[in-house]
Amino acid sequence: MTVFVNNQEVEVPSEASVLDVLSQVGMAGDGVAVAVDNKVLPRAMWPRRAAEQGMRLTVIRAVCGG
Repeated sequence: MTVFVNNQEVEVPSEASVLDVLSQVGMAGDGVAVAVDNKVLPRAMWPRRAAEQGMRLTVIRAVCGG
């Protein structure tokens, strides 16, 4: 099925979770926040939230600096 990660189309297995999607694209590390269809998803829910056809994930990575 197709989901979108930061507006990039990604093909994932139909049984994928949000965590699986993030792992597949290399964004599952620390310092990352995720919104699913513009609603923040707590990290504890990543492995339990099933990916859905057309789902839009916005991944924001924290950076240090000024």
